[in-house]
Amino acid sequence: MSEPCPVTRRHLQYVADRTRADDDFLVDLKAAAKAADIPSISIGAAQASLMQIALKAARAVNVVEVGCLAGYSAIQMARALPPNGRVRTIELEPRHAAFAREWIAKSNVAGKVEVIQGAGVDVLKTFASDSADAAFLDADKENYPKYLDECLRIVKRGGLIMADNAFAFGQLFADVPDESGVHAVRRFNDYMAAKPGLHGVIAPIGDGCWIAVKE
Repeated sequence: MSEPCPVTRRHLQYVADRTRADDDFLVDLKAAAKAADIPSISIGAAQASLMQIALKAARAVNVVEVGCLAGYSAIQMARALPPNGRVRTIELEPRHAAFAREWIAKSNVAGKVEVIQGAGVDVLKTFASDSADAAFLDADKENYPKYLDECLRIVKRGGLIMADNAFAFGQLFADVPDESGVHAVRRFNDYMAAKPGLHGVIAPIGDGCWIAVKE
């Protein structure tokens, strides 16, 4: 077996350069979010394409997202769904939720995305079991295990579980990380890998993205 190739920033840029880029609307959305002082921490276009491909392959219709931020990933996922598709996206911060609603309303998937303002675990508990085909986690890392447990109840068998920042903001192997969430990500990665009934892999794209199937 040949040795695996180390993934460098140059590799990631190579991938990004050969993947569908953001259209003008998404470029404007990100610029407006930055101007509104919303953190520039949304996923990139290459990761969005990976998730869209996974959703299309899974023939997903209903998606749950924890961590809406400015609405970028919700819009990208909704674009991968059929006409009757729906994304329920949860956002804790009222200001972020209001911004996302404004921009989603102007998007080409306005009828597919519902922004729900509230705490992730609390909102997830209101969702019916087996009511989604996929879930995407991209919120506070300390609560990732709780989000995962709820999403395993909500997502149907054969559905997708995706989670961002598996590489812990680029500090996964740092001896003294300067991000408070790094230790939480490390714990979650071990938790996710050992979870019964999940078959997953960390895709080395963006900041590392878990892609898993509920067996």
